[in-house]
Amino acid sequence: MTHAEEWTVGVHLTEEDGTTKARAVLDTGKTTLVGRGRARCNPQDVEVPAIGDELAASRAMRDLAGQLMRAADRDLAAVGAVPEQPRTGYGWPEDLGPDK
Repeated sequence: MTHAEEWTVGVHLTEEDGTTKARAVLDTGKTTLVGRGRARCNPQDVEVPAIGDELAASRAMRDLAGQLMRAADRDLAAVGAVPEQPRTGYGWPEDLGPDK
């Protein structure tokens, strides 16, 4: 069976008083998830807006990824496909070895 989807992710950034906030919005066409992240510039550091954007955006996308994985876990459980052991990380099993 062939299956094709296109999901859209948008990242929205705002900066005010040394704090950058990010929202990563995933639109699947059926549902929307929103991840959030922020970064604060240390007052003693040189202000480089691009770094705050990168940090806040990456944190928002990490939040979004976690929400998406938890949704997948709920959907797996709903069809009886529960992992034998609780997950300590995500990825392929060989990516989760002790030296990774």
